[in-house]
Amino acid sequence: MAHAKPVILITGSDIAPEALELLTNFELVYAGRQPNEDDLCRLCEQHDPVAFIVRYGKITARIMDAAPHLRVISKHGSGIDVIDQKAAAERHISVQSAPGANAAAVAEHAWAMILACAKSVMPLDRRMREGHWDKSTHKSVELEGRTLGLVGLGAIGARVARIGNAFGMKVLAYDPFAKSFPEGCRSVSLETLLQSADVISLHCPLTDETRDMINRDTLAWCKKGAILVNTARGGLINDEDLLRALNDGTLSWAALDSFTVEPLTTPHLWQEVGNVILSPHIGGVSDKSFVKMGTAAASNVLKALAEPLKSEGALP
Repeated sequence: MAHAKPVILITGSDIAPEALELLTNFELVYAGRQPNEDDLCRLCEQHDPVAFIVRYGKITARIMDAAPHLRVISKHGSGIDVIDQKAAAERHISVQSAPGANAAAVAEHAWAMILACAKSVMPLDRRMREGHWDKSTHKSVELEGRTLGLVGLGAIGARVARIGNAFGMKVLAYDPFAKSFPEGCRSVSLETLLQSADVISLHCPLTDETRDMINRDTLAWCKKGAILVNTARGGLINDEDLLRALNDGTLSWAALDSFTVEPLTTPHLWQEVGNVILSPHIGGVSDKSFVKMGTAAASNVLKALAEPLKSEGALP
């Protein structure tokens, strides 16, 4: 199909109006909320996009090959593990992300989940609705003086650390790539962190090195009754090992905003597990972050397309 303007394919159904204002010289094609590989290949063959803005789904080598004039893949957010970066580099396609655009939203959601676990928000609400009044028997977990362990200390982890300090917690972090640590946050090994932390919060990217990093062996290091929160990537955790740790008391609670396979549809592993809090990977989506992620993704497209086109023989 011939287009009067170059096409940007958006793997979603919308982006912020502020982002649309930056892209008036392009025709935007929306792939919907759950595009699969076949859907995206078909749209690429039909519209020949010069850029992707990625909200949902995975971008594979096959999809890239279906778009011969594709020059940039821009993530609507920070996690680029859904993009085959090796395939993109081989095809001289720029891969861009928007680090920090959703940092405040994710950090706030992580703390919402931490507090919901520590204060038994969901079971108390359920008990009240069932007609119970547990004032004389219930004791929540007080966070002051306890230890918060952060796995990953980028823009999100650093925010979570500062909030932990405000609660009067001791804050530990494991991040071999961090160049600095917030005041009151101490660098430790992963083993020391898991052995010491009352609350463990994951904020690292999904890579070959971090995949399944929370597993039977590392969970065995945990302080009995710890809380585990994951607002990063589902693949960081071995699900069966986590379930075992929740059942045997190694962990008292887990709160999960991301999953190994998404979307999570019923029936699923966590459906009947009482000491797990679930949310549908929305930690980074707030009224403000939606705008920041959209404008950053659009700006990255414009910047990449403004660069000279690389030849087939040129270095990436």
